[in-house]
Amino acid sequence: MKILFLTQYFPPEVGAPQNRIFEFAKQLKKNGHDVSVLTAMPNYPKGEIFKEYKGKKVFIEEINGIKVIRTRIYATKSKSFSSRLRNYLSFTFSSVLQGAKLIEKQDVIITESPPLFLGWSGYILSKIKKSKFVFNVSDLWPESAVKLGVLNNKMFIRMSTWLEEFCYKKAAAVTCQTKGIVDNIINRGFSKEKVHLITNGVDIELFSKENKDENTRKELNINDKFCVCYAGIHGIAQGLEVIVEVAEILRSHKEIQFIFVGDGPEKQKLISIKEEKSLNNVTFLPLYPKKDMPRLIASMDSTIIPLKKLDLFKGALPSKMFECLASELPIILAVEGEAEELIRSANAGIVVEPENSKQIAEAVLDLYNNIELRKELGRNGRKYVSENYSRETITKKLEKILEDL
Repeated sequence: MKILFLTQYFPPEVGAPQNRIFEFAKQLKKNGHDVSVLTAMPNYPKGEIFKEYKGKKVFIEEINGIKVIRTRIYATKSKSFSSRLRNYLSFTFSSVLQGAKLIEKQDVIITESPPLFLGWSGYILSKIKKSKFVFNVSDLWPESAVKLGVLNNKMFIRMSTWLEEFCYKKAAAVTCQTKGIVDNIINRGFSKEKVHLITNGVDIELFSKENKDENTRKELNINDKFCVCYAGIHGIAQGLEVIVEVAEILRSHKEIQFIFVGDGPEKQKLISIKEEKSLNNVTFLPLYPKKDMPRLIASMDSTIIPLKKLDLFKGALPSKMFECLASELPIILAVEGEAEELIRSANAGIVVEPENSKQIAEAVLDLYNNIELRKELGRNGRKYVSENYSRETITKKLEKILEDL
């Protein structure tokens, strides 16, 4: 098959959608398909075009044998709704107006949402190129934006809901990352036959405990510490203030260090809270290149994966969870619902109430004081993710859906 991924986010950017789509593209190419990507000039999460792409209207390159076509996007550091909307819409239109001239005829166009507006682009391109339109939903939008308080305009909510349902109707298949998203779409009256569960996964050869590197720990000045990390986007949904609160509770335990890795709109706020509280047991690291993440994660002792305490997130499966499981890192999970069920089934971590700093602090101490528990949870996680969430297995499921179309 000739398969095109349409996505606003793609490497060299680092993040969950970037990693997932790139891994799918590589695996599908390995399986003999002609795979290409139509994406934006890289600018996430800092809101500025990466140096080597600046000033370009269009940029075509090859990454791991995959043709990548990049078109214009309005990059902005502003958090205002109007600036974010302009960011989304700029690529929505450039992907059609510029992309249609640059991409070949395709069998399938897989469109990533959010941003939801890209669903319109994917549908239009599928008509122009006479392709099957597949709509991948990694986050329910506008519902998530409304519940997080990011979107309040009633007219815009109605318009977004109309577009969301339009994409479900027009898609030859709708792929969803969690059971919660699948159930939400089916319960709204859309055909069970076209809605499919394609979860996040992990390259179990890339992520493993063998990547642990004592030199990395020395460089970070944590070789004699028990390191609890959070690696990922520093956004509103994660509610990362709770980790800083945990660090404050445990500040007398000098041997426990909390490490934040990554970037995002809430990072500066978190740094300010740390400085106000004079917390020496909290370290902020920059966004690391994708190739360095397996080594960095494996060099930690535990991880905290939080989300805000909202019903919306009961259907979430954070992608960083799979990388930590594969790396045999015991997880402190402050998420309810699907993610909680997975960690309990795997017996790979300690599940606590979201946004409950006291419970998270107790879990950190439990892991710090019990090395055998850490090892057991780590082994269990690796075994479970290898059997159920390897990228190769999940890609075969996606491949079958596309072939059936």
